[in-house]
Amino acid sequence: MKLHGYFRSSAAWRVRIALNLKGLTAGQAFHHLRHGGQRAPAFLRLNPQGLVPALETDSGAVLTQSLAICEWLEEGWPAPPLLPPGHDARAAVRAFALAIACDIHPVQNLKVLSRLRGLGLPEEAVTAWARDTIAEGLAACEALLAGQPGPFCFGEAPGLADLCLVPQLGNARRFGCDLSGLPRIGAAEAACTALPAFRDAAPERQADAE
Repeated sequence: MKLHGYFRSSAAWRVRIALNLKGLTAGQAFHHLRHGGQRAPAFLRLNPQGLVPALETDSGAVLTQSLAICEWLEEGWPAPPLLPPGHDARAAVRAFALAIACDIHPVQNLKVLSRLRGLGLPEEAVTAWARDTIAEGLAACEALLAGQPGPFCFGEAPGLADLCLVPQLGNARRFGCDLSGLPRIGAAEAACTALPAFRDAAPERQADAE
């Protein structure tokens, strides 16, 4: 397998964590997003969206979209599981993961922020807009975890929710978000970052880290 990503991409970060949790190794191909590496013709042949991550499988397939890749890993290597047993519980975990991947994360996407700058918004306004949207989304995520057992987001083992949460918190800090009012989220992050699977996937541990 070969994972195409970028050290700071939270979507690629999710997949790195998932691979680590599954005990899988993938070769790494790095595409510098700020230098336009994701728009190079060779990469667009892999992923016409021009987004990371993309995963080349051993069979020659190319998978895109981080949560689709994580679900593919879950189906191919079910242990340890990224999703809990039980119909309702699995839906709750997926909902939390999608709240981050679909509703919070896109507002920090480099393409979106670049378009805002292109519309003439000053950098302070772009950053404030992203920060406020992140803060609102994380407050909802904190409420979604109310009553859920810990120490991780949904129980005693990390899973799909956690591998989405940790990169999002990294993004939140880059934009200057105040995370002090999110105790349940903070506890889940602390449990995650105590594990090598999460620490080794962090941006500063990657070969392309600036």
